Amino acid sequence: MYQALYRKWRPQTFDDVYGQEHITSILKYETQNDRFSHAYLFCGSRGTGKTTCAKILAKAVNCESPVNGSPCNKCASCRAIDGEMTTDVLEMDAASNNGVDNIRDIRDEVVYLPTMLKYKVYIVDEVHMLSGSAFNALLKTLEEPPSHVIFILATTELHKLPATIVSRCQRFDFRRIYTNVLVERLELIAKNEGIEYEPDALRTIAKMAQGGMRDAISLLELCAGTRNAVTVSLVNETLGSGSRQELENTVKAIAVQNYDAIFSAVQSVVSSSRDISVFWQDLLAYYRDMLVMKTTENATAYLDLSENESEQLKRIADMFTKETILRHCRILDESLYAMQKAGGSKRTLAEMALIKMTDSALDSSNEALLARIAKLEHALLVGGVPARAETAPSKKADKPATPPEVQKKSEPKAPVRTSAPTQTKAIRGWSEIAEAAAMGDRAVLPFLKMGKAFDGADGKVSVKFPNDFAKTMVERASISDNIRVALAKSLGRDIAADSFELGIITREEDALSDLDDLIV
Repeated sequence: MYQALYRKWRPQTFDDVYGQEHITSILKYETQNDRFSHAYLFCGSRGTGKTTCAKILAKAVNCESPVNGSPCNKCASCRAIDGEMTTDVLEMDAASNNGVDNIRDIRDEVVYLPTMLKYKVYIVDEVHMLSGSAFNALLKTLEEPPSHVIFILATTELHKLPATIVSRCQRFDFRRIYTNVLVERLELIAKNEGIEYEPDALRTIAKMAQGGMRDAISLLELCAGTRNAVTVSLVNETLGSGSRQELENTVKAIAVQNYDAIFSAVQSVVSSSRDISVFWQDLLAYYRDMLVMKTTENATAYLDLSENESEQLKRIADMFTKETILRHCRILDESLYAMQKAGGSKRTLAEMALIKMTDSALDSSNEALLARIAKLEHALLVGGVPARAETAPSKKADKPATPPEVQKKSEPKAPVRTSAPTQTKAIRGWSEIAEAAAMGDRAVLPFLKMGKAFDGADGKVSVKFPNDFAKTMVERASISDNIRVALAKSLGRDIAADSFELGIITREEDALSDLDDLIV
């Protein structure tokens, strides 16, 4: 009878368990020195080795001649457990046996001595599925079981277990297995099973397994079912995943607003009968990698990529600001949630989301606003304010120029004011600074908030108001020193009294403060 690869290659000793050395080393020590606990709690995500280690431990404590803390798998006890020919090792699925009566049966049985082995071992899988009354029935037995009984509880959802249960067990947290470790195991299995493979294909499978060994082996078996060599293209086709190159092309199309490439990417997914949701999850994961690359100094420590992939990721991430990447992540996440309920309109949702990602002007969220602000800040830093991308240049008809004398009569002359220095910068967060300076004075606060703060190239700091009335009201409140102290705290430097002034804002200074208005 054919046996699935994950069952055929289930580890039989602690040394065969991959990626959980922090747990297996302790279990080996305890069995070697006959110091094992009466109750264990194995918790962690699926396919990381919880049930496997439970079965190995059940054999190790009953083995007649253990080897370095692991079962020998040759003695009568080991063979009886492997062949399921003993009732002294009971494996129970709490998902289908979660009632109080099931636990009462165990409580009544533990008083009897083992029939064949040294210890009775109860392995309760998915223990978080037990009912409240079942947990209560288990408490006393779990705390003080007979000396010949060992409990091993396994769960994927630790937070659902009562604290009274957790505190009565020796707890082990199983980690997600690293991609390199998964690849190493997959290579061993593939070579022994005669499966031809490309190294990059196994890495792709390992990444899709997301730290689960069972998932990785099952995916390898699925891809090898065609009896062809396991290649990257075969893996992508079989598992419905897009290639990394396809993701990179899509992200670059978003960056340069190439709408043809965007619609072509979605069309490629649909025409190949792949699930758009899977493609969307891959795209979201790619954006996560870009965010890590953009925000950390040692990105390679958090990314599971080759050197060439890391270099390519950095080049593409440099096409976006951090704020834009965060905005795109929000759109992708919201769209993925909508796709789960969309049914047949996933394609439309995907295309709408990608178009929205190309232009922040189409999005009114806070993330979109931050992305546009970041773009303005960058433009101010390198010099010059960018024109709005969403505003088309106006078309002017050919008309005769208005004579100068008519222009003078029809247009009132604007008052002449002193231009702001070219290096003057608007101070951000003026609303919060005004709140601090007012110190609870609600009468002056509205007038104070009408002002704008500026940091001059000569080191002078000024607060300008749109009219003399607002400036006069602030001066009457005699809070000039409060304003200066609040500004100094915000700027992180001292401001002398002779380097601070109140004034009337000019048109040029008002334009400089637009960015501050957006943030406030």
